[in-house]
Amino acid sequence: MNTLHPIKDNAKPRTIFFVSDGTGLTSESYGTSLLAQFPELKFSAVTLSFVDTQEKAARACKQINEAYSQSAMQPVVFSTLVGETAQEIIEKSDACVIDLFHTFLGPLERCFRMESAHTQGNSRTVMNDKSYRLRLDAIDYALSHDDGLRPDQYDQADVILVGVSRCGKTPTSLYLAMNFSLKVSNYPLVDEDLKSEKLSDYLLKYKNKLIGLTSKPVPLSRMRRERRPDSDYASLDVCQREIKIANALFVQADLPVMDSTEMSIEEIASKIVKTLEISRERSGFI
Repeated sequence: MNTLHPIKDNAKPRTIFFVSDGTGLTSESYGTSLLAQFPELKFSAVTLSFVDTQEKAARACKQINEAYSQSAMQPVVFSTLVGETAQEIIEKSDACVIDLFHTFLGPLERCFRMESAHTQGNSRTVMNDKSYRLRLDAIDYALSHDDGLRPDQYDQADVILVGVSRCGKTPTSLYLAMNFSLKVSNYPLVDEDLKSEKLSDYLLKYKNKLIGLTSKPVPLSRMRRERRPDSDYASLDVCQREIKIANALFVQADLPVMDSTEMSIEEIASKIVKTLEISRERSGFI
């Protein structure tokens, strides 16, 4: 069994590659959100855009391998390459390759019982320029308002997710931004909040935008142990206490509550849109 060890302050950062046959915005957005779940680690990011030929994929593969040989640390690649041949070349590199595109494309093909077009740039053909800009703005907002950042701009949010650490706020925020063009802030309940008798006033003044996210104690403890093993933060007792208090705060504020252990992110997002009665026109599809 492999054990993950965080990089020490004086160690070289691990190289992260965002590889795309377009601008790289999608791979950067998804990848950055996932990496935010590992705050103890140091990363150095490289974006390889417009990798749309086998030759460019081969050069990208060489660059990835060189990063491995120079640092002796396996790079991580977030790829949104559409072409299967280019993707296969990247997957032959000495990296941990996360295929963000085909991970979702395969299940969709099976669901629709038909093959996809497998062409580059198709995502732009189903959206007009205005809706595309809305989506980019929503993604940027979600990333810059993650984990309690910029509460002074909560008036601009369409949705504000509230919950204890590691209950699914960040991936839900990004999913709502990517798929519904919604500006989503998420706020973590910290010790100060959990010692209060009610949610803070600067949250409650946006009550019509608030959604409580919760989790079951055992899965939450398991997730926290992956981040901070053998810590009070990850102990089952702490998780039980925090969830109990958070749920009481949600009830006191009369908030709609979603359980991330009971529903998928897709289900949570759809339920949020329905609960807050957000217009489907915000989704950006024409």
